[in-house]
Amino acid sequence: MEDQVKKLAIVVSRGLDDERATVAFTIANTGVASGQQVTLFMVSAAVDVVRKGAADNVRMNPFDPPLKELIDKFQAGGGRILVCPPCAKVRGYGEGDFIEGVQVVGSPALHALILDGAATLSF
Repeated sequence: MEDQVKKLAIVVSRGLDDERATVAFTIANTGVASGQQVTLFMVSAAVDVVRKGAADNVRMNPFDPPLKELIDKFQAGGGRILVCPPCAKVRGYGEGDFIEGVQVVGSPALHALILDGAATLSF
């Protein structure tokens, strides 16, 4: 059996007022560190988390790193962040409102990961 990169897709619906947003990034970073190809699909209030400047001063749990640090580490490690187009649109956000590297793409991108064997989690 040939070596295949393990894939993990995490659907995040929690925003800046919910500690589970931080938990999602913590788990995503652990996945990246373990050699997995990790993609976050941000929906609902989670799209606010990756808006430019939104996470700069957010630390939901004093025992966790600041949210911006978790996001930066995730992206630096090769993690991908996708944003649901209708979820962005309803908030008045366009592609330019998000931090560098974030892609606004529809659910077919998530389904392609699943069809390609990605394990899935949701927060």
